[in-house]
Amino acid sequence: MATDQTDSTKASDFPSLRRLVLLTSVAAVGGAALFAGISKGPEDGFLSLTPAYGQSLARPTGFADVVEKVRPSVISVRVKVEAEAQAMSFDGDQSNPQGSPYERFFRRFGQRQDQGMPRIQRPHGFSMGQGSGFFISADGYAVTNNHVVEKASEVEITTDDGKTYPAKVIGTDPRTDLALIKVDGRDDFPVAKLAVKTSRVGDWVLAVGNPFGLGGTVTAGIVSARGRDIGAGPYDDFVQIDAPVNKGNSGGPTFDVDGQVVGVNTAIFSPTGGSVGIAFAIPAETVKTVVAHLKDKGYVQRGWLGVEIQPVTQDIADSMGLTKTEGVLVAELQADSPATKIGIRAGDVILSINDSPLKDARDLAKKIGSMAPGSSVKIGLLHKGSEKTMSLILGELPKVKQARADAGEPNRVGADVPKLGLSLAPAANVNGAGNMGAVVTDVDPDGIAADHGFKTGDVILDVGGKVISNPGEVRAAMVAAHSVGKSRVLMRVKSGEATRFVAIPVGKA
Repeated sequence: MATDQTDSTKASDFPSLRRLVLLTSVAAVGGAALFAGISKGPEDGFLSLTPAYGQSLARPTGFADVVEKVRPSVISVRVKVEAEAQAMSFDGDQSNPQGSPYERFFRRFGQRQDQGMPRIQRPHGFSMGQGSGFFISADGYAVTNNHVVEKASEVEITTDDGKTYPAKVIGTDPRTDLALIKVDGRDDFPVAKLAVKTSRVGDWVLAVGNPFGLGGTVTAGIVSARGRDIGAGPYDDFVQIDAPVNKGNSGGPTFDVDGQVVGVNTAIFSPTGGSVGIAFAIPAETVKTVVAHLKDKGYVQRGWLGVEIQPVTQDIADSMGLTKTEGVLVAELQADSPATKIGIRAGDVILSINDSPLKDARDLAKKIGSMAPGSSVKIGLLHKGSEKTMSLILGELPKVKQARADAGEPNRVGADVPKLGLSLAPAANVNGAGNMGAVVTDVDPDGIAADHGFKTGDVILDVGGKVISNPGEVRAAMVAAHSVGKSRVLMRVKSGEATRFVAIPVGKA
């Protein structure tokens, strides 16, 4: 068996340090033996000796009782994926395939998903992957990650006692990376309970799973943080733990010291491919809600507002004349959506849902996503500079995102906007870019636009609330903003499938 050494330096390279540590420990023990029986007499101030023999040291409390209780409910999940269904790398589990929401997380930290992972191609046109899971009912329902089973042609599980059973996928939810599977043939499987109380930062936790296919492995740590957003999607609300989690732990549970599941392990941050003490788990409260939907319908029904949103940064607030960075900014609306039908427009700021103020864009996604389609919702927003309240009926979040036309390869001919460091061309002149807006054909890496995230192929749709159709109108809008003393101007920019607002410093173009 190959040993994974993330640090090439061996412990034996430090003999003097090891000896120092050992000698220090011996000295401390010797000192304790020498002085444990010494006490000070109250009447004469002198030290007197009392026997130290027979005293026992307190032993640290372990987790063996908890582990013995919960480990039987944890399973190893093995999947078979047809080669034509998915060409990818494996090392223990499927490790967040290309195109998954978690790909953005790994790019964000400058790491390839397959970094350090050998490609395992089986001889008969399929690949094998492994993950973890746990039973939530005695009749065989079990939870794992969506990315473990999403393209599997066959799924089987192995219980803690070594027995293997075929399993079928009941439902998946890519947006939270959860899946529900079912094992038939028994009604006495050991069950793990989802925690009722929310774990706190600093609480002890135990991760149990199938790292690198070893099965039944237990690691311990604490809750390092809550509410982590790793860029995987609008419902990010991860529990961060420092218990060692590796490939193959995906879908496995994290338990508290009461033996209840506080999270489902789903991703790690690792420059090396192995554990560095930063792992992310889906919180139990999310698991509980999603699993109920999957068991009932096979998918999750979520309310749909039909807006693309982004945070209100200080720059955006300044450019809009806002005194606070509150609410979320509507960057784009989807066709025939509930928001479009009641008159919400790009550039509006949503301040509250059912009189509950919004903390950020993720807060809006969670509030709307937790409501059933058909629910009546009261929305407080800033519309054309005035606060108003609107009511609407939520639609159902589409199960499959509508594909948008490929923007194509933009041409390299366009007008320069030198103060921004951009070259632009009319969208109508660029294949696949549509008829409105100005397409970015080149970006000066040292310019203002590059600092604000512009890239080739982006489309500027409007500037300062005015719809744009060519580069000249971008220049004119910048000059107009400068002439009235504005320090920044708000641009609405389409980048791939997403639309966002960018507050750009105003200079004479």
